Amino acid sequence: MRKRVLEKYFIGLVILGCFLTVIICTTIGVADISVRQTMQILIYKMIGWGNIEGIKDSTIAIIWNLRFPRVLLALLVGGTLSICGAAYQGIFKNPMADPFLLGVSSGAALGASVGIILNLNIQFLGLNFISILAFIFALLTLIIVYNISRVGNKVPIPTLLLSGVAMSQFLSAINSILMIFSDKVNQIIYWTLGSLNGKSWNELILLFPYVVISFFVLYGLHRQMDIMLLGEDSASQLGVNTERLKLVVLVVTALITAASVSITGIIGFVGLIIPHIVRIFVGPKHKKIYPYSFLLGGVFLIVCDTIARSLTKQEIPVGVITAVFGGPFFIYLLKKRKSGGL
Repeated sequence: MRKRVLEKYFIGLVILGCFLTVIICTTIGVADISVRQTMQILIYKMIGWGNIEGIKDSTIAIIWNLRFPRVLLALLVGGTLSICGAAYQGIFKNPMADPFLLGVSSGAALGASVGIILNLNIQFLGLNFISILAFIFALLTLIIVYNISRVGNKVPIPTLLLSGVAMSQFLSAINSILMIFSDKVNQIIYWTLGSLNGKSWNELILLFPYVVISFFVLYGLHRQMDIMLLGEDSASQLGVNTERLKLVVLVVTALITAASVSITGIIGFVGLIIPHIVRIFVGPKHKKIYPYSFLLGGVFLIVCDTIARSLTKQEIPVGVITAVFGGPFFIYLLKKRKSGGL
């Protein structure tokens, strides 16, 4: 009984922390805007309450059109990468698995590079065509990796991992060749480092349905994912269709990872460190891991993005900031695994 009460308080604390992070980070920026003004603008714009007379139009535009959608997009992308990382770590039974393990990020980077080199900086269905190419290449990469790994009607996990690593290296090599012979190296590098700069309500609205549908699909499979932790043979004996489960998880995670990466570029380490931290606090059950990972992953990326756009006059790609935090943690995981702690 006491444990359930503590869990309720904990989820409430996490939700409150997420809410405060959104408000505070929407307030922070080059333009000096108070928390009070930020709250007035957001409440008025969302539910029509209050009064924003006396607040400059430029201030309203900064909060509502620039900072707030960017913060919400960071919440969605960070949460998405985190639940994908949690799903991968569960399906592969490896705490060092992340959403980019099967080469999706390398495929997206190659697609974006092709778009940048061909100067396809045009809008289509509310998205930049470069982002659409990144999305298509990311999904094609997963399809190729999955079919390479398939042995009859089964997809062995070790073969899938090796295929993903090989494909990732191959696509990275092709991308490097394109960069060598291109005069748009800086644009390509900046895209691969990940950034939320210039993102607006359009990207947020386009990504939102992917995130919501995928989250509920993964959450609906939480019991089967828990059983998978016992091993594929044991899971099969307990009635889990392991091959179907792997296919659904891989397709869903690839879809939302590709959608996220196509909009923001490659933002590493979020899907690696957040699920692992969550698992330490709430245990191995995916019913708890998914919601906590989503909220904490969103908070983590919001904070990193706020640092990226506020630390210096020139904005730093957010992927650099997440790597600064994620790199040392990855080393910690390796040390822990080596000592038998994982």
